[in-house]
Amino acid sequence: MSRTSPTPAKTPVTREERKVLVGTLAGTTIEWYDFFIYAQAATLVLAPLFIEPMVTDNPGLGTLVSLATIGISFLFRPLGAIVAGRYGDRLGRKKMLVLTLLLMGASTVAIGLLPTYASIGVAAPILLILFRVVQGFSAGGEWGGAALMSVEHAPVHKRGLFGAYPQIGVPCGLILATGILLLITNITTPEQFLAWGWRVPFLLSIVLIVIGYLIRRSVEESPVFAELLQRRRESSAPLAELFRHHTRTVILTALVFVSTNAAGYLVIAYFIGYGTTALGFGQVPVLASIVIASAVWLPTTLGGGALSDRIGRVRTFQIGLALTFVWFIPMFWLMDNGGVVTFCVVICLLNVGLGLSYGPMTALFAELFPARVRYSGVSIGYALGAVLGGAFAPLISELLVQRTDTGVSIAVYMMVLTAISFVAVTMVGETRGTDLGVDADDTPTAERTPA
Repeated sequence: MSRTSPTPAKTPVTREERKVLVGTLAGTTIEWYDFFIYAQAATLVLAPLFIEPMVTDNPGLGTLVSLATIGISFLFRPLGAIVAGRYGDRLGRKKMLVLTLLLMGASTVAIGLLPTYASIGVAAPILLILFRVVQGFSAGGEWGGAALMSVEHAPVHKRGLFGAYPQIGVPCGLILATGILLLITNITTPEQFLAWGWRVPFLLSIVLIVIGYLIRRSVEESPVFAELLQRRRESSAPLAELFRHHTRTVILTALVFVSTNAAGYLVIAYFIGYGTTALGFGQVPVLASIVIASAVWLPTTLGGGALSDRIGRVRTFQIGLALTFVWFIPMFWLMDNGGVVTFCVVICLLNVGLGLSYGPMTALFAELFPARVRYSGVSIGYALGAVLGGAFAPLISELLVQRTDTGVSIAVYMMVLTAISFVAVTMVGETRGTDLGVDADDTPTAERTPA
């Protein structure tokens, strides 16, 4: 049986808890803004400025290579998760959150200052990829720390809701990135945007990083980690312990995340290029559609977290996955055969199911691992799921469309990933109510009965 805590009487949110929620939301919003602004700029401007000069005779190849650079960064997310997880389990959640925020911001600003291929030749795409790798490394360590700061501070009956706050940093970051890109597109000519306008969203990261740093510095360390320090329970090799006792759980968390991450990166990175190139819509209405769809993703993610506090993490996750599974084929058929309004509506409907499976994930993952290896466990599982899911989903989708000339082929690919995640989350079993504190010996969480 799993370790559970009795459900306490409901109490109002404290001042410190509000600070944690604001800190995790602000930090993840800024982190994901930095990460997403690259993904969105990749097909719009980075390909012609940094990649296509190397493949002048094949612009389609340039698009594929630019999408591949999105995926390359994911390959370094597990490394970031390992490093941040190791030191997050030894030095604290807060220190790693501040470090990853600064690292992400520095690499984003560097991209905004980077000379193009026309100025420095092949060094331009090499440096672009290098900075993107740093972004991936930072993202690998960011999520686990934000997840644990929110969940470990939460009352047991509100873990799902608290855990949804770092999750809504994704749609908030996407709204911010797409909104700024849309604004710059509207106030510049196409020539100005290509010459300098695209740099503005990257350079704005300087302001956002200062704000995020100040907010995160004011948040107290996770009480669970503080208890670990008080008991002097620091492990000499938490990563080795993680894989000795929890390999199955790490693999399951990765598979649980595969579908949600892949679907998310269709919204974040692929649909902009698909709408403008394959469907022939204007850049402005496509960007506006992504902003509107992201606004739908936000409340459904919060709702998914809150719902999981009532009916359980696994059941909520299953509902979200089932909704996206049945929607993929009609979505792409309507997208291929409708106008830009239909394009916007079908993505909004996708984000309903996406939010329901994304909201409870933080609490679910945190409740799967004991405290001394929790940062490592959730970070590595999340990062591996991102590699298997979203890393190359835009690239695979583009290849499928080029081969089949229809988005329905993408739907089939996504349905396979969704089925894998559904089976994995069912195998995990329900975790709601699991004790997140430090046991006398901090033993591994016992096996659970599948839901």
